[in-house]
Amino acid sequence: MFGNFISQVIPILFPQNVDLPEDALQSKQFQTLIELLGSGELEGFPSATGSKGSTEYNISALKDVFLNNTQVLQQAAGTSPSDEDFNFPNVTFEPRFGTSDQTAIAGISETESETSVGVTVTQSTPVSRSISNTNVDAVRVTVGFPTLQKFEDNGDINGAEVALTIQTIENDGTTTTVITDTVKGRTASTYFRDYKINLPSGTSFPVTIRVNRTTADSTETTLQDSFQWSSFTEIINESRAYANFAHVALRFDAETFPNQPRRMYRIRGTKIKIPHNGTVRADGSISYSGTFNGTFKTDKEYSNDPAWILYDLLTTSKGFGDHIAESSLDVFSFFSASQYASEQVDDGAGGTEARFSCNVVLNSQRAAYDTINNLASVMRAMPFYSAGAVNISCDKPTDPSYIYNLSNVSEAGFSYSSASKDTKYTVVNVSYFDNETQEVDYETVEDTALQAKYGIVTKNLNGFACTSRGQAARLGRWFLYTQNNEAETVTFTASLESGTIVRVGTVINIADPMRAGVRRGGRIKTGVSTTQIIVDDQNNTDLATTGSATLSVILSDGTLETKTISSVSGATITVDSAFSSVPQTNSVWVIENTSVELQTFRVVSVTEQELLNYQIVAVVHDPNKYAFVEDGTALPARTITTLTALKDSPSSLQGTEQIVVLNNRAVSKLFIQWQPVSGVTEYMVQYRFQNENFISERITRSDFTIFETLNGTYEVRVFSYNALGKPSTNPSTTIFTTVGKTALPADVQNVQIEPLSDQFVRLRFDKSTDVDVIHGGNVVIRSSNLTTGATFTNAVDVIPELSGNISESIVPNIVNGTYLLAFRDDGGRLSANAASIKNINTKPDVFPKLTVLTDREDLDSPPFQGVRDDCFFSDEVNGLVLGSTDLLDDVTDFDAIADFDFLGNVDFLTGGQYFFKSTLDLGGKQPLKLRRHFVTQGFLPNDLIDKRTANVDTWTDFDGATAFNVNATLSVAVTSDSDPDLSVSATYTINDGSGSAGNIITITKTSHGYSVGSLVTLDFTSGTGVDGDYIIQSVPNANTYTLTSATSLNTSGNCTYSAEFEPYQKFVNGTYIGRGFKFKCDLLSTDPAQSIEIDQLGYFAELDSRTETSLGNAAASSGGFIASGTSTKSVTFTDSFFTGQSGTSVAANSVLPSIGITIENAISGDFFTLSNITGTGFDIDIKNGSSNVNRNFKYAATGFGRGS
Repeated sequence: MFGNFISQVIPILFPQNVDLPEDALQSKQFQTLIELLGSGELEGFPSATGSKGSTEYNISALKDVFLNNTQVLQQAAGTSPSDEDFNFPNVTFEPRFGTSDQTAIAGISETESETSVGVTVTQSTPVSRSISNTNVDAVRVTVGFPTLQKFEDNGDINGAEVALTIQTIENDGTTTTVITDTVKGRTASTYFRDYKINLPSGTSFPVTIRVNRTTADSTETTLQDSFQWSSFTEIINESRAYANFAHVALRFDAETFPNQPRRMYRIRGTKIKIPHNGTVRADGSISYSGTFNGTFKTDKEYSNDPAWILYDLLTTSKGFGDHIAESSLDVFSFFSASQYASEQVDDGAGGTEARFSCNVVLNSQRAAYDTINNLASVMRAMPFYSAGAVNISCDKPTDPSYIYNLSNVSEAGFSYSSASKDTKYTVVNVSYFDNETQEVDYETVEDTALQAKYGIVTKNLNGFACTSRGQAARLGRWFLYTQNNEAETVTFTASLESGTIVRVGTVINIADPMRAGVRRGGRIKTGVSTTQIIVDDQNNTDLATTGSATLSVILSDGTLETKTISSVSGATITVDSAFSSVPQTNSVWVIENTSVELQTFRVVSVTEQELLNYQIVAVVHDPNKYAFVEDGTALPARTITTLTALKDSPSSLQGTEQIVVLNNRAVSKLFIQWQPVSGVTEYMVQYRFQNENFISERITRSDFTIFETLNGTYEVRVFSYNALGKPSTNPSTTIFTTVGKTALPADVQNVQIEPLSDQFVRLRFDKSTDVDVIHGGNVVIRSSNLTTGATFTNAVDVIPELSGNISESIVPNIVNGTYLLAFRDDGGRLSANAASIKNINTKPDVFPKLTVLTDREDLDSPPFQGVRDDCFFSDEVNGLVLGSTDLLDDVTDFDAIADFDFLGNVDFLTGGQYFFKSTLDLGGKQPLKLRRHFVTQGFLPNDLIDKRTANVDTWTDFDGATAFNVNATLSVAVTSDSDPDLSVSATYTINDGSGSAGNIITITKTSHGYSVGSLVTLDFTSGTGVDGDYIIQSVPNANTYTLTSATSLNTSGNCTYSAEFEPYQKFVNGTYIGRGFKFKCDLLSTDPAQSIEIDQLGYFAELDSRTETSLGNAAASSGGFIASGTSTKSVTFTDSFFTGQSGTSVAANSVLPSIGITIENAISGDFFTLSNITGTGFDIDIKNGSSNVNRNFKYAATGFGRGS
């Protein structure tokens, strides 16, 4: 553990305590944790005052102890804090700092031995136990109250209180009252309380522990306050001091922390060696005075200087000291790194801080190489081995100390390489540990100039050992600059002369004519004087004198000196001030001016090769970057070549928005094009929507397409690239306003209606011209039984939505009413205006019909008397409307409710259902024509924008005048032959099939006769089953069938079930065959702010007229004749007629069929009489005079319906 850091421990979970009444007693338990902080001596806790080991120190150090990310003691607390200064009560703390002579923390048990007592303590009879083990350091006495409460005359139950004392009686007779306590409160279950009694050194054993009751014993049954001495525990304390290991003891109670809390400690870490001339500042950095002689202070001190932390780790046994000799370290390179690390720089918040500080916990095993490099990375350093010693070299401002040109490298010259643009980042997120929040935080550093070239490319960087936001920002800026501007490397080979003089970290200058385009360096032909030299190869050399030209040479002692050129005459160069010595003949020289500057590199490796050659690898280096890293100063551009020429940006940017079909889907796009730039083959397009981040793409054409455009503005920038891949100085920029796919579809045009039958009509209309309707959109057809005033919002879907690419559809005939049509695009937006066409008696009835029943649920008094589920009748709108998701029990301010009928959001999740009041029973199976009557209205009960959760671009109406996102459907269920009002008694179970709670409903009834898939209505007369409609899932045998419960239950009992119906199907106008019919209406909404109002609801039930003849009758001959015989002849119809039924508009037997008779072989005097006419047949007597005669006859019966 080094530096100033926060150490944390991962929490372990324990069971939660239950909630208790306010005056209830709760057994309180404490936990003590011993936690290791580090190896070696630590400085201590930065907020602590007083001397180490004192009570003041231990209490004030609680400012640096965090439980669940909260300080135990508030930072502003004084040296004598009050209870209010503590964020947590009952927390005690004692540290040890890792010294060799530290003592053990008292009160920490090593072994515990518990002995049960279980004796009730009374006022007259104390209870005593003896402790004879002389090694015992403490005894924990546990007392228990089975109950502690008082029953008052008014029925209240209050708490009670009991006073007690505990005494120690030593062998020599010394008696001491060590505990005096009063237990006060209420408990209905056993409450335990512990008392710890320390037995100090010198105690005379054996020791008797005696528990006394001070409060009088209760003599009333209404006061329950007895207690027992439950047990005692002999404690032998931990005696180990854990020398040279820093640790703490932390004690807290389970009431405050039911789960073990997350624990963190703010610490000044391990003490390390400090140079003799160094002084540790308050922030842990070091200031120096005088000259460093390579020695250290006698006593170690705390510091967060990364150089000496690394030195300590390399030279002490807790690190690598057993493997690395201290003499093998170049201590002066560490000193140099420390000086640079401890310099005060701008912290970005108006103050200063050390350039680098190292605050880290090393608490896990890791590779030595990784650990050393991680610590070196804190100060941007590189460890290396040179001249028999381990050195470190920091990336810090350093003047060039050597020069290279083609004259002092091999014939291969200089080889350059750089990282791919794909690896260049433009945004860096640097993680660091924030000591204030005790969390990992992130500092984001961006390079907007690079973003224009490479776009947004993000790198997440770990700020190792970093706890400063300013240091994290500097690391981010350094990383961005280095990897984006110092990614180029140069490799070359030098001889012994020039290869051994540099080492890792050396900054060098290179004059490379192949890159610069001119030769400005070589060997000195003659060193004339300290101000004049003669150079080689004058004819091929550019001997510049303008542009602040300078001459750099390597002197005889290997040093580099640079002077300003005053004149050039032929091959002779004269400088304006003398070199330290006369430059040697054959030494190296270079010239630099503002038009072509020397390249600067930092050496990263020097490798000896065969034949006394050395390969040198260096990375590009810019000394100006340090100001940029530390104070944000912009980097000046360096001109190292004459080959760069930037291109102009494109001109005439134009854009067109379109909706096109892509992969059979309508997609909006913005097509951008520009005038090509001469000599440019590559462009960078950057675009962003509504000031979001730019998205970049590099292309080779002069146009670009943005797909999936939205409603708003797009800013577009286009750069031109030259042959070297450099962008134009400024982009061409423009802003386009787009609508995306938010425009509403065009209205439906030219609607026509074509009658097909009394049940169906064909609607024709023009096909949509909108791409997003044709591809992925719909045609929505609704109907209303209103012929005037019908709107899209007071109509309901007559059929499901149709594909958007059609131009006609067959729909049910609503007879009298209005059809309304609209296009809906693939984003759910409807046409602004619905097209409508009226339908009035489109197909007149050819044959008369019998109206069996006209049901209007809205005309009942009161209206809508059926079963309502998540819907209700509102007097305010005079209609059936959806219910709310909110409950009155949740309301906190009734005065703020404007309308209790429409409290909260509409129940758009499940919708509502209305079940018609009565079931229609025809008395027998008939082909019944049903026609619905349906008038609805969408509305916004609480027209608040806050209640509208859908994307605003999808709102079909912003002002709240209409509500399109609602619908209602009618459904009908049919039973074929059974009495629809049938109720059958049975038994049931609900479980998982094996006796545990589950969802399987099993109905048991002998010979039930029901089938899988049928709908039945269950009424559970006992148990906890939920009444309602269910679908039969399986029929295991003739006596049982199963259904599925919506909730998991384990119950059984009695029930009744209804007739067997087919499942509900959508009610469309048409013919349904069955005996019984029941109806329901579903109310739907997809928007919590929109509801639907059912104003009119019902149906018309009709039977067609029918004529049956005797042809085909079972009693007739092939010609259709029936012999009457000589007595009354009973005739049964081939198919029965409907004659009326209770519960319909037609009374029983009120519409008997009319019958016509034709006698084939009648003679004079023959006549017939009909009797007993019913829906199933009639009796006929054919007579002549008073006697029946046998004649052949035919009949024709006309009535309504066709019973099977």
